[in-house]
Amino acid sequence: MSTEIVEQLRERLATLQPIKMVIADESHRHAGHAGARDGGHYHLEIVAAVFSGRTTVARHRLIYDAAGDLMRCGIHALSIRAFAPGEV
Repeated sequence: MSTEIVEQLRERLATLQPIKMVIADESHRHAGHAGARDGGHYHLEIVAAVFSGRTTVARHRLIYDAAGDLMRCGIHALSIRAFAPGEV
């Protein structure tokens, strides 16, 4: 498990002021996948007020922008479940 990447992602997503955030490293489920050589596979579940009134695409853009260069180096795939408070 790449705790370094998980912690970096957690720190960067803190700018979204999440009420809840769970990040799971699922890289072990993709062993041997050619694209996984340059980064791991992660699952994110996040609840934040900043997502209120935003579409799924807009929520994902906020997350990608906050993650920054981790999306190009360190993360190969990021599965996202983003909610506003009261949607869970």
